[in-house]
Amino acid sequence: MPGGRLTQQERQQIAVGLADGLAYAEIARRLDRPTSTITREVTRNGGPTGYRADLAHRATQQRTHRRRQAAPGGPQALPQPHGRDAEAVQDYQENLTTVLMTSGLPKMMARVLGCLYTTDTGSLTASELAQRLQVSPASVSKAITFLEGLDLVRRERDGHRRERYVVDDDLWYQSMIRSARANDQFIETARQGVDILGRGTPAANRLENAARFLDFVSEGLIRAAEQGREVLYTRTDTTSTNPAEPGRP
Repeated sequence: MPGGRLTQQERQQIAVGLADGLAYAEIARRLDRPTSTITREVTRNGGPTGYRADLAHRATQQRTHRRRQAAPGGPQALPQPHGRDAEAVQDYQENLTTVLMTSGLPKMMARVLGCLYTTDTGSLTASELAQRLQVSPASVSKAITFLEGLDLVRRERDGHRRERYVVDDDLWYQSMIRSARANDQFIETARQGVDILGRGTPAANRLENAARFLDFVSEGLIRAAEQGREVLYTRTDTTSTNPAEPGRP
């Protein structure tokens, strides 16, 4: 990350940029920072309407202090596989969490999903998630229930009959199909309104246009998901182009 951690002066410039209605990308350009840095900074500190430079700076200092205190016995001290930089992995996981939050996931759900996606196995138990995220098992359970409802994670039993929470390639396909099908109810209801409001009236036309648009988009999404499903099972390494087995990274 260019320039290391954000300074208090940079945070003040971010606050000014937000007040002026600037996009994250423009604020990042003026500070010579990655857009993701600005997005993460604003999202974790009140959002675009609640961001305060002094509060954000103080909160960051407190988080850093807590992290240093927890480091000797916490998950940050554990060695990373494949020679990975532990701090770089942690920073990336926080960045991924921010991106998931900006897409609409609540913070804890985004943290759990980000944690699962940055493990090689793609699966963890409730206790493993609680330890890695330093949260209560109840928080993990609530997040998993929410993510299951969106088809973003699934449960399975391992050889020791422990329940594990899993992210795999097919979940992206299932989530896309579910998202497309979620429009069906609105489409049907909108078309019912056309008859009630009187076909050809401005209100009826508005509903009909919305229904036609969502119907077209949903069909396109489903068709694209079906055609692109094989991409999820194609290895991305340079040594092999053979399709991977379904459900395996």
